[in-house]
Amino acid sequence: MKFYLYKGLKKPLVLFGLRGKYIYRALGILASTMVLAALISSFTGLLGALITIALGGAAIYMMFKIQDKKGLYNKTKNHNEIFVYPKRIGTKKLKRK
Repeated sequence: MKFYLYKGLKKPLVLFGLRGKYIYRALGILASTMVLAALISSFTGLLGALITIALGGAAIYMMFKIQDKKGLYNKTKNHNEIFVYPKRIGTKKLKRK
């Protein structure tokens, strides 16, 4: 008899709709956007910071789109294909004596 412990850990981590590796990428984009906005605002003012924040938001939006297109795992998606698996278990009728 097998007892499966920690059953929920096999599911990917989800945060604000992002799953797994895309969470870390979005957090990296967010952190770098904040740093770049602070640097650019010191040189160009408020307009440069707003443009940088807008570009960071667009990059996070692209993370959502990439996640929807490529998925969480590096598996090839087979669309519109039909798989036929051979029957492995025979269904012979038993004859009673």
